[in-house]
Order: sequence, then structure tokens, then C-alpha cells
Amino acid sequence: MPQINTSKVTRWDQHGREHVVQVQRTGVQRTVRCDTCGWRISAQFLPWLKAEEHLAEAHQATVDPSVA
Repeated sequence: MPQINTSKVTRWDQHGREHVVQVQRTGVQRTVRCDTCGWRISAQFLPWLKAEEHLAEAHQATVDPSVA
């Protein structure tokens, strides 16, 4: 049975709302899923970049909490 790893990309929009996209890895396949709107895509390459692009385009969420 393949091991499943999950990570997330979190950004805030201009109104202070948090938006999260989960990146789930099963073997070489990655599934990217938005907790806010349910958007979902399979991505073998650069899933975190696709997550960041979705957050910026769909939710205008560009504030990275990891940057002080």
C-alpha cells in the first residue's frame, strides 16, 4: 500500500481571511485541493506552485504567513 504524505500552502487575502490548499502525495502522483472552494487538480510537477497560483488568481490570497 503506498504511503500518503500531505502538506499545505497557506495564504491570506486582503481582508485577513485564511485560504489553504492541501497537496497530497501518493507515490509520484500529487493531488492539489483547495479547502476554500473545493477546486482540485492532479499535478505531477510543481504542485506547490500550482497551489500558489490558484490562491492568487481565485482568492487574491497572496500574503505568505511564513514571511515576517
